[in-house]
Parts: sequence; C-alpha cells; structure tokens
Amino acid sequence: MFTGRFARHQRLTRPSEFKQVFARACKTGNQHLTLLCRQNDQDVARLGLAIAKRYISTAVARNRVKRIVRTSFRQHQAELSGLDIVVLGKTSAGQLSKQELFSVLEKLWQGLIKKCKDSSSP
Repeated sequence: MFTGRFARHQRLTRPSEFKQVFARACKTGNQHLTLLCRQNDQDVARLGLAIAKRYISTAVARNRVKRIVRTSFRQHQAELSGLDIVVLGKTSAGQLSKQELFSVLEKLWQGLIKKCKDSSSP
C-alpha cells in the first residue's frame, strides 16, 4: 500500500531511537546498503536514514538515495510493520541508477522481513 507522505510517526527522529536500533540490531545488507532493524511496540514501521557525507560525498547524490529509500519504504511499510529500521549508505549506493536502487531495496526488504521478524519472535 502506497501512502503519499512520509509522516513524522513513520520516522526515527531522536538520537535515543537510533541508539536503540544500533544496540540491538538484526542486520542485513549488501555492498550498497546496510539495514539494521529491531522490533518496536507499535503497529507501524519506522525508518531512520544514516547516509553519511563520508561515503556519498555530494548532497545531490545523498538526497537522491534518501528519496528513493523513503519511497521504497512507503511501498513496503505494511509488510515491515512493527519494525524500527535504520538504513546505512555505502559509497556504491550513490552510483546506482534509480531502478537498480529500487531492485536492491526490494531484495533487502524481503531479507529483513524474513530474518528480523522470524528471529525476533519469542
């Protein structure tokens, strides 16, 4: 289900929220992106982006990657409900085309759902 906005309740906004994900993260990734996640106590998935200038040097490229990640996240948020997710960008992510980045994210979302939702269940 696709919703038009990336609302505030769908975002990790505080440093403490990011720290919780980093502290107890279920991790998946490839040579372009790393995804960290943990269960939250809500019915919605929340996304945090950590696309560092160190790895993707131009603001245009960083913003493009973030925009594509947010769009892909909105398209998959129903499947990702109950997870807090942090996306870490690597150097090669800034060099991918839009279609390649969507394809990479599709595979990572599916891997995240399989790995984190199954392993986090008591």
